[in-house]
Amino acid sequence: MEFTGGGRLEVRITASDVGKRVSVRYLTDSGTPGETFTDAVGVLTSWEAGVLLITRRTGEAVRIAESALVAGKVVPAAPARRRGPAASFAELARVAARGWQPLESEALGEWTLRAASGFTRRANSVLPLGDPGLPLDAALDRVRAWYAARDLPAYIQAATGAEGTQEVLCAELERRGWTREVSAEVRVAGLAPLGDLDADVTAVRLAPSFDAHWLRRYQRFGEPGPHVLKVLGSGPRVWFASVPGTEDIPAAIGRCVVDGRWAGFMAVEVAPEHRRRGLATAVMTALARRALDEGASAAWLQVESDNDGARALYEGMGFHTHHHYHHYRETDA
Repeated sequence: MEFTGGGRLEVRITASDVGKRVSVRYLTDSGTPGETFTDAVGVLTSWEAGVLLITRRTGEAVRIAESALVAGKVVPAAPARRRGPAASFAELARVAARGWQPLESEALGEWTLRAASGFTRRANSVLPLGDPGLPLDAALDRVRAWYAARDLPAYIQAATGAEGTQEVLCAELERRGWTREVSAEVRVAGLAPLGDLDADVTAVRLAPSFDAHWLRRYQRFGEPGPHVLKVLGSGPRVWFASVPGTEDIPAAIGRCVVDGRWAGFMAVEVAPEHRRRGLATAVMTALARRALDEGASAAWLQVESDNDGARALYEGMGFHTHHHYHHYRETDA
């Protein structure tokens, strides 16, 4: 990391750079003799009372005393292009929302309030893609009231790590007592390589709707009410995959939503006794081939940041992280 200007380290950022992506070097209180430096790269989300807050692409917030700064500069708004299909954050966020639709929604400026009787945070959270049309505190009051009227906790889904993501909003939420409960990665890949994987897909059955057998393998709810069925069936063009198992319960399942050039993969599950047999890869490959037949060329999926097994699986299939998203809820809510 290079900070020098004419051979000298320089701090070339100020409080006026809040909202920009920066790279800084600062002194750490390591407890060891001598000066110890470390670096941070992320969005400068606040600079108040002598303390900088930098939000890294993963959503982690780093607090740095102004007096500890050794060097700093503004850097390009997005890193060099990553592997995988090009896409903006807003495009992917809207595609993901269309692939997992709530039962009801309401606009608050450019925010969308979503509810589905509590089935998954994704369908029961605010998607804030722009200006709510109100000062933030007033907007949050509206959010609380809307979800309270539905007897639901208020969640806000905000993203970090790509150009146009919402690091400043994340910091403002945390300042007001909202806490990250779950973080996930949005990953992208070329669809053709996924369809070309060497997988045995002969046992994979595809259908444009799910049945009772498919639901018995899906582990994200108790007794499936109408709200669960509606969310699962939502999307521009939906395909469901299953691999026969025993006692009318599939050994593996998956879901794919085709939306223009995008194919989104969700609900990929394998029974514990059938794991490490390549069934998840077979399900993904079969769904990818169907999506290719329908004209899609790019793939996306979401995986929770602490799901190491799934992250390793998708990495091996060619998926790379585009951005992260986080569900925020008020600490005392």
